[in-house]
Amino acid sequence: MASSQSRRINLTSVQMIRKAILRAFIVAGLVFVVVGDTRWPSGSFLHEGIEYIGLILIVICICGRILCTLYIGGNKIESLVTAGPYSVVRNPLYSLSIVGAAGAGAQLGSVVLTIVTAAVAYFVFLLVILKEEQFLTARFGASYLEYMERVPRLWPKFSLWRDVATLEVNPRLVRVTALDASIFLLSIPLSEGFEYLHDIGLVPVFLTLP
Repeated sequence: MASSQSRRINLTSVQMIRKAILRAFIVAGLVFVVVGDTRWPSGSFLHEGIEYIGLILIVICICGRILCTLYIGGNKIESLVTAGPYSVVRNPLYSLSIVGAAGAGAQLGSVVLTIVTAAVAYFVFLLVILKEEQFLTARFGASYLEYMERVPRLWPKFSLWRDVATLEVNPRLVRVTALDASIFLLSIPLSEGFEYLHDIGLVPVFLTLP
């Protein structure tokens, strides 16, 4: 019992570190939004194309995370979820968050920022995943080891898709997940607002990225 509690505490501390790093990353992103811009002119095909692709990525993130929550039912720790999205990738919520981070970075029309935001999100979530794998291995033993061997960590293998006949849905968890994922949408009005301020010269640009 003490060992299980210790693992839970360690997992909680890692989650806290993850949140702190993400907050710092968000602050850094906000600073860039204020003082930085893309080299591609606002309204150009390339600039708008990158933003549009980013919007698609954000929508995929939100819809995908909601779908994952339908399968979790609030029991990710109590029982091993291996159906639906969890049958093609072990950490679909984190995979989708990386997609959402890339989409948010793309809202400034910068390829570099899109790649950087996705990379930072990947390494932050990987830190948590490695700790979670230790916890889940201790919790579920051989069944989780077999699951790890069969299903990829972050890159989905859609041919593995396996469904269930019925789902037990937790509406509150679905609402919370939808709200949490929708925060990526805030990058759209934020980037558009400062893009306008940059264009009219009200806010100076100190850094440009391709």
